[in-house]
Amino acid sequence: MIRTVSHTRTCALIVTAFGTGAAANGECLSLQPRLADEHRTMRRERVFSGVMIPKTWPGSLQKISFQGLVRALTLPAVLVAASAMLAQTCLSSADMDAATKTALENTARRYFDMTSKGDVFNLKQNAIPSLAANFSGVEAAVVDNKAAFTGAQANPRPPFLLKAEGSAPLPHAEFLCGVFGATGQTRDSAIFVLNGLPPGTYGVVIMDVTGAKGPYTLSFILQQMGTDWKLGGFYAKPASVAGHDAPWYLEQARQYKAKGQLHNAWLYFQQGRSLVSPLDFMTTLQTDKLYDEMQAAQPKDVPAAGAPADLVAGGKTYKLTSMFPLAVGNELDLIVKYEVPDISNSTQTFQDNMAVIKALVSKYPELREAFAGVVARAVEPSGRDYGSLLAMKDIK
Repeated sequence: MIRTVSHTRTCALIVTAFGTGAAANGECLSLQPRLADEHRTMRRERVFSGVMIPKTWPGSLQKISFQGLVRALTLPAVLVAASAMLAQTCLSSADMDAATKTALENTARRYFDMTSKGDVFNLKQNAIPSLAANFSGVEAAVVDNKAAFTGAQANPRPPFLLKAEGSAPLPHAEFLCGVFGATGQTRDSAIFVLNGLPPGTYGVVIMDVTGAKGPYTLSFILQQMGTDWKLGGFYAKPASVAGHDAPWYLEQARQYKAKGQLHNAWLYFQQGRSLVSPLDFMTTLQTDKLYDEMQAAQPKDVPAAGAPADLVAGGKTYKLTSMFPLAVGNELDLIVKYEVPDISNSTQTFQDNMAVIKALVSKYPELREAFAGVVARAVEPSGRDYGSLLAMKDIK
């Protein structure tokens, strides 16, 4: 089977307040591969040395360390870094007052009730202005997930309270929530990394949903406006894709690694880790451990950390920029993106897509065991892309 595709990942991320959201062309943004590297860098820099920076809100002290930075920075630079951290603070559920915790949980329950009834009108009425002005993505997500949420039971996890200070959006906001230990995150901690976040007070509430279509998470990003908590983000995510959950993908990854199939292992670790994390801009102790395990299996010839990988096909060298799994129905496909100067010649671009797919599977025949098909997406500098799918059984 050969066809041109406009693939959309099975998620609905609309976080206008957080500077992220659905792409203009309808493709769901996947922040995880990029943020994984950012989180890894953060963990290296913040090996805790006991430097204490008091939170600007009531609650316990948050341990922040700049041990890795002190070696390279002068004291004034360290003080600037500390000052920057104070512009973004986070309270975990254990740190916040009972009234705020209850308000966040009750608001999330109310918005879930609207979602489960398909009440997009009242959801929009309760959204922040920037989201209400561009609500079609949330509306589509509510409709798409109606079968999963109608009649379902939802229970909130302990919420987080994020505060961004200043007079302009923060280019790169990092929130360290909860208690951190000598090696980084602990059981109840979390890190949120957000770009372009406007100043304000935000709540993050993750709902565990059990319904007719199995377990899901539905995460609400709330922004405080006066005494109300308005909807600023909506993220629905299934706990399983292509018929399997995170533990299954992680076990398969470990089996592939044991067989020496590192490309399959690395890609399946990606899928398992993605299913574990309800939000792609959030990391926890569990996702950090999985990231370490995934990195240990990462082959040296794949695109990662912003560095492309070369693939030779038909005498041409293609620059691969990303590879990741994508579930479509009950099948798992492999997506590979590569650079092209222009996609306006669709005939030539299609031929390039076919060449990339065939060369990739020829170079890594193990992929035949793990994926139902391969999608090659040629991406021009403007961000526009052109994709083609070839079923694995048709790749000769």
